[in-house]
Amino acid sequence: MTAQPSEPVLIQLGARPDEAVQLVGPGARASYPPDVLTRLRADADIIVARYPQARSALLPLLHLVQSEDGHLTPAGIEFCAEVLELTGAEVTAVATFYSMYRREPTGTYRVGVCTNTLCAVMGGDAIMDALRDHLDIGHGETTEDGKITLEHIECNAACDYAPVMMVNWEFFDNRTPSTARELVDALRSGAQVTPTRGAPLCTFRETERILAGFADDRPGALESSGSAGEASLVGLRYAREHAMSAPEAVGRPNAEHPDPVPEAVTETVRDKPAPAPSATVPPQAGTTETVPPQAGTTETVPPQAGTTETVPPQAGTTETVPPQPNTTETDPPTKGDSTWP
Repeated sequence: MTAQPSEPVLIQLGARPDEAVQLVGPGARASYPPDVLTRLRADADIIVARYPQARSALLPLLHLVQSEDGHLTPAGIEFCAEVLELTGAEVTAVATFYSMYRREPTGTYRVGVCTNTLCAVMGGDAIMDALRDHLDIGHGETTEDGKITLEHIECNAACDYAPVMMVNWEFFDNRTPSTARELVDALRSGAQVTPTRGAPLCTFRETERILAGFADDRPGALESSGSAGEASLVGLRYAREHAMSAPEAVGRPNAEHPDPVPEAVTETVRDKPAPAPSATVPPQAGTTETVPPQAGTTETVPPQAGTTETVPPQAGTTETVPPQPNTTETDPPTKGDSTWP
């Protein structure tokens, strides 16, 4: 039985610390016109067919609606919920978890400056400060002409090119405050800009459609290289020149030892539990020592069963420990007993 679509439930979520707007912002599209809805449904059918369960297609569907609107809107959230038979709350929970989904209108070019550890040390923070002043916008904001959205971003695995900038997720390596300003000026002027490596640059909405899983039709996009830089490859080249290789893992079959390493060998490297705090390290056979009492206590620790010695009372205590079974000490006589003097 097919579930009937319900009325959308849109939740006004709190902003993240560095965001000034909500998911449902002023002017955000509430619904799609019939022609747009028909086109999006055809695209969504292609995406959903790639997954064994429809709900697994949520992430690419969010990219699809973001390619339509430039950011997430109530219309996009409801569309994803309807196609995947989810609630609006479920879609929103995922959409607001990932920073790649925008909650407000995005410029033609989403410019990210890496300010993670190495890029920051190499000048990433200085680049971000320079662009803030040059564009007169802060993190997550867009220029008045709608061309540039500026963000600080986390590591993009290009540390050997630090400091790195990304424009619609294409690399611009070894930036300086000066070259960063030149880059955004060229983008705003409409000049042809070529990434340091990787595919040719396209707009933010075109990038989102590619991320949704559709063909990348940019000339030379599939042939372009985004490989690691010289610094990252030094170790690999040195290892190849000197016929170096990683050692085999213990217990794993290999060409020289087709059978797993014997259990006796693996036992020598297996983790052992730590000894108890009260035990000797290593425990000695036949010891009769027990845990001593703590200073200032009014009661002492009783000896263990089967021992021939009791724990002496501590100075200043008011109670001693009675002897245990099989010990050689007896209780003192009491008044009225035959042994009473």
